[in-house]
Amino acid sequence: MNLELRGGIMMAETEYGVALLDEKSGEYWTLNPSAAVVLETMLAGRGPEEAVHALTERYDVSGSLAQQDVDRILTELRSAGLIREN
Repeated sequence: MNLELRGGIMMAETEYGVALLDEKSGEYWTLNPSAAVVLETMLAGRGPEEAVHALTERYDVSGSLAQQDVDRILTELRSAGLIREN
């Protein structure tokens, strides 16, 4: 899965994770550190499995819980219209 931010979405790292800004509407979203790991992993061209691995390496979380988190985060990013898949 090749993932990218939708056009007009800017991303900035913060001390609490990542902020996404829609330059056109002015809306913004904040992602906590674990959601930021998932998004950054996917934007780097790696797949959901690698995002799960990144979460289990960084945090004390099981693979099944990490998989649920990755699925939920991707679903929320899609429904907000922040990402697109090629």
